[in-house]
Amino acid sequence: MSPIYAAVRSVFKKGAREWEKDTCINFHEDRSGTIAAKDKIRVFVQSGCWSFVGKIGGSQDLSLGRGCESIGTAAHEIGHALGLYHTMSRHDRDKYITVNLNNVKADWLDQFTKQTPETNENYGITYDYGSIMHYGGTSASFNKKPTMVPFDTVHQETLGSPFVSFYDLLVLNNHYNCFDKCKKDPRAARCENGGVPHPRDCSKCLCPGGYSGRLCNERPSGCGDVLKATKEYTELSKTIGNPNMKEKEDFEICYYWIESPPNTQIEVMIDTINGNFAVDGCKYFGVEIKSQKDQKATGYRFCAYEDAEVTLLSSSNRVPIMIYSREGQTDVKLQYRYGDVHFE
Repeated sequence: MSPIYAAVRSVFKKGAREWEKDTCINFHEDRSGTIAAKDKIRVFVQSGCWSFVGKIGGSQDLSLGRGCESIGTAAHEIGHALGLYHTMSRHDRDKYITVNLNNVKADWLDQFTKQTPETNENYGITYDYGSIMHYGGTSASFNKKPTMVPFDTVHQETLGSPFVSFYDLLVLNNHYNCFDKCKKDPRAARCENGGVPHPRDCSKCLCPGGYSGRLCNERPSGCGDVLKATKEYTELSKTIGNPNMKEKEDFEICYYWIESPPNTQIEVMIDTINGNFAVDGCKYFGVEIKSQKDQKATGYRFCAYEDAEVTLLSSSNRVPIMIYSREGQTDVKLQYRYGDVHFE
């Protein structure tokens, strides 16, 4: 097997796993051509990264060409095959983003076509800037100017995420009726922090990013810590990787919780971010700060030198933070403190 085909097979399987582990959808590899299923996805290497949207019947193609060999790209194309349109094509997008079609390459305009309520069912789930199905803010631009600007402009770098988001999972779980069994299960978990009973085990929870444990009331295990804010600035400094770390398929991730006393508000200020590739969606490295009220949504992502001194105020007395990288050395320094109501 050639290196390119081996890489595509690896990232496709990992991309499929990103959907499979948190839905009721199962993928079965048919290497020998002996599986009798009538409807299949044929993964191959052609020019570009593309897939049909939803099942078209029979064997349908999904291309992961050169430059598409990442788990995020594979998960994006698999999302299409499972029925997801681009997030910026949602019928309600105009409530959340401004699409600058004047900056879009002519042969890419169809990727920004807005759907209708009849063609685009979102099951009441809100727009997520960090959806795996969302293009980056300058994607398909012919003049390097933004093709999309979120109404919440601090989310500009969040557009184009390399991760399947919690809201992505909710949409597909609803689409395939994965939650139905948990609605009838007396053992269904009573989840916290926006979590929902897990479609593969109703007694535990499917958790939003930054949360873990059976009831979504724990910090994800591994690298990271629970930090207690004071009224004076404290520094959070973290280095992931090293200058010689080549691009990897999987991210190294550290999860932190910054907490403060009840009825207080946390301020988080970016001191410095240093890494190799500051691109739309922070696809190679970055920091996500979940200071927003809706903890089910993706937090604010940052990965550029210019983000220094960006300051966020929390909507509660806890702020989950994710620092991640899959290439080179990433250095992040944050300052945090709390106040009783608001900082001036």
